[in-house]
Amino acid sequence: MYGRSWRLLSAVFMLGTLVACGAATPVPAQAVPPASQAGVSGDTLDANWVPAGFGTLRQDDIALKSSPANGLQIRAIPLDERFIRLLSPDSYRALRELQSSKATQLLAVKERNRLPSYSVWYVSFFALEQGETRFSPQEFIIGNSGRDFRPLDIVPLTPGFGEYRLKQREVQSALLVFDGQIDLNQPVTAQLESVPSVTDWNSVLQRVERERALVRSRATAKR
Repeated sequence: MYGRSWRLLSAVFMLGTLVACGAATPVPAQAVPPASQAGVSGDTLDANWVPAGFGTLRQDDIALKSSPANGLQIRAIPLDERFIRLLSPDSYRALRELQSSKATQLLAVKERNRLPSYSVWYVSFFALEQGETRFSPQEFIIGNSGRDFRPLDIVPLTPGFGEYRLKQREVQSALLVFDGQIDLNQPVTAQLESVPSVTDWNSVLQRVERERALVRSRATAKR
């Protein structure tokens, strides 16, 4: 039941992403597009950067998942180029365009908080049970490097997100902006209502490292 729920959420999530982004030109396989100015942390000379367009991972492969209570399910994806470039070209393009569509709001968040860098996460809240399910994105806390990070700001993506309630099978999504000191290469956890995430981030990192090696191999063969 739990697996089916996440598969349903993934399907709804991907459909909503593609609808929000609209039709777009595919990312050329050998192109390394410039990083968006909104929300991308890290240096392009970082060894973890790889060419875009060669990844095969699914969004679920790099997501943090949590099920705090009352049928509420949460999925959080870091919009870090070093990770999303490992996704399939369609998923990568959709997330890049989604982030770019909110570039103005994200830059305003940075200016308000005077941060040298920040970490943007695409977070979706999904309700399974009948009736009304409430959620509080401000209480979505990321644990990393011995610190707890709360959202500095929230950029809604779906109509009605600010009501903080869901009907059965409804999804509400937003970009949550955190301090850029979050290090995705270290263990990452998330919690809402004191319930920790169910994702083992070490397994995510192992998957990511394998895919990075494969992407470099594919890119080399293509050239």
